[in-house]
This record gives sequence, C-alpha cells and structure tokens, in this order.
Amino acid sequence: MRHLFPGRVIACLLALMLSLGGLARAEDAAMVSLQTADDSRGWDAVGKLMLGDRGFCTGALIEPQLVLTAAHCLYDKQTGVQMRPDEIQFFAGWRNGRAVAYRSVSHAVTHPDYRFATGDKLGRVTADLALLELSQPIRLPSLTPFETGATPVEGDSVGVVSYAQDRAEAPSIQEFCEVLAGRRETLILSCNVDFGSSGAPVFAITDGVARIVSVISAKAEVDGRKVALAVPLAAPLAVLREALAETRGPGRTGTVSVLSGGQGNGAKFIKP
Repeated sequence: MRHLFPGRVIACLLALMLSLGGLARAEDAAMVSLQTADDSRGWDAVGKLMLGDRGFCTGALIEPQLVLTAAHCLYDKQTGVQMRPDEIQFFAGWRNGRAVAYRSVSHAVTHPDYRFATGDKLGRVTADLALLELSQPIRLPSLTPFETGATPVEGDSVGVVSYAQDRAEAPSIQEFCEVLAGRRETLILSCNVDFGSSGAPVFAITDGVARIVSVISAKAEVDGRKVALAVPLAAPLAVLREALAETRGPGRTGTVSVLSGGQGNGAKFIKP
C-alpha cells in the first residue's frame, strides 16, 4: 500500500465519521499470521502480487483465471505509468518462500473511472479496483476462488486477509473488524492494514461462507485513530468485467467461468 492520506481527505473522513462519536464498538480481533498449511486452509486463493521490482500488493482469486486487486497497485508511483501485465505475477497462497500456485498475468484492467494522477485522493479511492486475467487458470482441489457478496453497511463485522510490510512472507487474517461508516462508493473500516495490504479482500460471512464484499484501497488516520479505506464491489465489478472483455478483442471469449452462489465450501472465518 502506498498512500497515507492527509489534509482534505482527513476532513472528509471526519465528516463521514461524525455519527460514530457516541457508539460503543466491539473490540476488533487481533491479527493472526497464517504460518502453516493448516492455518491457511481455505485462504490460499488470497495471494501476493509481485509488481516487478517495485514491491507487492495483495490480490484474491474470484474465478480460476481472475484476480481482484486495487488499481493503484498497477502504477509506478514515480512515473504514473501503468505497468505492463507481463511485469506482474500472482503467487497464490504465498507462505514462507513458497506458493500453492504461480501465474503470470496476460491482461490487466483498471476501473474506467480510476485516475492515478488525480489530485482528488478520496475520489481516487472510489474507483480503486482492478482485474487481472492470469495466463492460465488455477484449478486445484485445495484452492477455491472466492464468491463475492453485497456491500456491508455501517456497524457490520467484516474481516481481512492480507500481506503487508513486516508480514510479507505469510498472509495474516483479522477475523473481524467493523464498518465504521460508508457511502455507496467508499467504506471506512476499523481493520488493521499497512503498506502491501492494498488490494486485500474484505470478507463478510453469510451462511458460514466468507465472501469478498470490498477491496482495501488505503490506510488513513482520523484523530490518531487508524482506519482503512475500502471500495465496495457491487457496481464496479460488473464494469471491470466488461472492460476486461473489451481487452480480449473481437471473437475472443476467454475462459472465465461464473461460480454459483451459496456453495458453502469456501473459506470460513474461525469465529463467525
């Protein structure tokens, strides 16, 4: 993750959080490192995105050949130029020097409304989503792509699985944190994120199954309180799929498959 938002963005966050002042909030769960295969069971569809020699972000499989992440991860922060797909690799379930699966990226699209070079940093968060098409699908019995779900609302519990600085060699899970405030295009979460967590999936649990409902965009601070900014998926994901289809050119349908809902065999939170 590359952005800590100051100034006007903080003022906007404060405005969004005014209603929270008198509310008691449940204690967030601690971060837990998923160090072993047993710990990581069900979470291997979260992976580390290697961005050439420029660092890393977090991404998650939502179909065997599609990875969801944050748009700003795909840009060189010095030049503002978007990286070529062949500069990006996805290491599914990366843990202590090994991945469950390794894939290169053949196509990468950011949301059409995303502008990396804009001065409106909060506005940039609202479209900070990207889809990556892998060179080959990942089809392993132990690795199930995540379903997606409806946007959570203020007061809902969510969870995050991510990589970050100082915990780059294994994913960490925060089983529950809270939606502090939200608009249709931006969520403010109490979740613990840091540099490298950009693109990390935000999960809500429904019927015992964890579904991705949002993607981490940035960390911020309000009156000394650390918060995470996240992008809901409800409307933007359909736009991203259309944009990806256009990159394939006429006559190419790709190998995208749609997962049916409510299968009940996805990753589950330890404490639902």
